[in-house]
Amino acid sequence: MLYPLYALLFADSGLSAGQISTLLILWSVAVSLLEVPTGVLADTLPRRALLTAAPLFSAAGFALWTLVPAYPAFAAGFVLWAAGLALVSGTLQALVYDELAAIGATGSYARLIGRSRALGTAGIALSTALAAPVMAAGGYLAVGAGSVLAMLAAVPVALSFPRARRTAGPEEDGEEAAPEAAGPWRRRYAAVLGTALGEARRSAAVRTGLVAMAVLMGATALDEFLPLLAGSLTADPAAVPLLLAPAALLAAAGEWLAGRGAGRAAPVLAAAAVLLAAGALVGHPAGMVLVGAAFGAFEWASVAAETRVQHAVAGPARATVLSVGGLGAEAVAVLAYAGYGLGSQAAGPGVLFALAAPVFLVIAPLLRSRTGPGGARRDRYWRR
Repeated sequence: MLYPLYALLFADSGLSAGQISTLLILWSVAVSLLEVPTGVLADTLPRRALLTAAPLFSAAGFALWTLVPAYPAFAAGFVLWAAGLALVSGTLQALVYDELAAIGATGSYARLIGRSRALGTAGIALSTALAAPVMAAGGYLAVGAGSVLAMLAAVPVALSFPRARRTAGPEEDGEEAAPEAAGPWRRRYAAVLGTALGEARRSAAVRTGLVAMAVLMGATALDEFLPLLAGSLTADPAAVPLLLAPAALLAAAGEWLAGRGAGRAAPVLAAAAVLLAAGALVGHPAGMVLVGAAFGAFEWASVAAETRVQHAVAGPARATVLSVGGLGAEAVAVLAYAGYGLGSQAAGPGVLFALAAPVFLVIAPLLRSRTGPGGARRDRYWRR
């Protein structure tokens, strides 16, 4: 429940807009720096343990914000939250994929991940709705306590996961292989990182998938500016949430439908880019439906790109490879934020969103299905 209110918490605690900006930058930098190292941890330590620890970091950060509302505590809280996010990124996906691989059900990966994200989107909407009455009843203390409890509730969920099987590499077979088996920790860390980077270097499928995954996930960070686009289409600020509702619903629909029609990802993504430009430039509130449909398709395509990376990875550094994609997504997101900020000096939200559409058109060919002799799909998920 703190998510829609933390900026107000900072402002009400005496922070200036500039100080709040530095906190957001710190958050982004911390996630970027921790993304790959935590991916390596997920390929060397039990993944279930990392997923159990992750919400504890976030809970500690939210507790700091609530109990010590001052700039140093806010900064420390963002670093803790970043650690929690980074520990989950790549780790959860790798755990799910390897468990499915162990029972020969990797074809279900996109559907499971997509539906879990759709439920997550619904959870965000629910917590945002709950934040208002909780804030009215108990202020920031109640909202903060609710956020801490939500993180703590994630711990038993993580403990309920199976003990993830690993993609067997030359030195290990299963999750319980000890890191010491490959030598000192630093050597083990370097070996896992080298395996991940080597796989991306050798496999065009992994490289292409990572680029598509990073750009799709990073560019869709523009959804942070959707309220500004909606606000430019109506004179009534109270109508903005109603205009944003289609985007939220269609994004969840795109995630829920992930795994269906993956062979048509390229044309769907290209069509979504056209919808984004058209909806942003139409200058009418109805355009938000087109924009929402575009973002729903982007979310669907993001799962498709991630799934293709999963199927292309052959070695034991699965979580690390995915974390490299996450790092790329963070970099693209920062560029998107900077581009929007600079562009806003000369153009309105509609023009800026339309200018983002060509990015998705450029990425669309990377999601094109590969076919073999006679038109049969030789490489459905870009295996080597």
